[in-house]
Amino acid sequence: MIASLSLAFPLALLLLPLPLLARLLPTARAPGEAALTVAPATFAAALPARHGEERAGHAVLVAAWSALVLALAGPQVAATRHLVTASGREILLALDLSGSMLKQDFVLDGKPLSRLEAVKRVAARFVAARQGDRIGLVIFGDRAYVAQPPTFDVASVARAIEAAQIGISGRSTAISDGLGLATRRIMGSDATTKVVVLLSDGVDTSGKVLASDVARLAAGHGVRVHTIALGPEDLEDQPASREAVDAVALREIAVAGGGASFRVRSMADLEAMAATLDELEPNPMKRPPLRYWRSLWMWPGGAALALVVLLAGWRRR
Repeated sequence: MIASLSLAFPLALLLLPLPLLARLLPTARAPGEAALTVAPATFAAALPARHGEERAGHAVLVAAWSALVLALAGPQVAATRHLVTASGREILLALDLSGSMLKQDFVLDGKPLSRLEAVKRVAARFVAARQGDRIGLVIFGDRAYVAQPPTFDVASVARAIEAAQIGISGRSTAISDGLGLATRRIMGSDATTKVVVLLSDGVDTSGKVLASDVARLAAGHGVRVHTIALGPEDLEDQPASREAVDAVALREIAVAGGGASFRVRSMADLEAMAATLDELEPNPMKRPPLRYWRSLWMWPGGAALALVVLLAGWRRR
């Protein structure tokens, strides 16, 4: 802090010797000035007291003038501030809460972890770090609903993710319904950038509208769609598996929605996905801090004022 101290107007320090120069100037005497004759003994008795008072008064004046000049010089110190302004981006997470999300095929610290718990840990941390974005949460199973409307209160969205439970919206995988609700909700937003992040670990069971068509409609309205295929098995390789993810369909949704598709099989993949998504949708928290000068002139200015008031009161007494 001391190393960064500087003066905004250092040339103001040239005013410091101004009172001394003023004292050196000759003073004009009025013509016919009368002289008062005082007895030497009386003058000698009064001299020490008056001399001491004058020296103290001069010292206070010098201190007040020095503080005033220092205030005029504008002392300042370098400072930084992390400003988080609104990014103009709105993100809606569409989270699959089908029954297969209970499968424990993730590992964390050597212990098995369900797909839902793994997603909760990473998604909640991802959301909580994106202050400046407006974020909402859509949950879908048999049906879809808005669990958290878009808000700048990212902490509340993170809590909503952590509180999500299987069975709230049924145990099927209505991907089209979840994506459709998220798209309808975000299309009416006034945000300059609109993003839907769809996360699923299964096969679309809604059967009403193709999810890729919904994504194409979203892209036509300026909404970018990213997809995350979660789980170790692909439907292509394990067509008979009830817990395989339709990674191909999710990739087609991302292509139609103008976004990126992520294949997640482990906690490492999940962490890497979150980091990549941060790069694709730049985090407002990662903006460089604002650097500025914090002015300190009020401290010497206040000291100068206090000294003048003190001297005025002293002389009045």
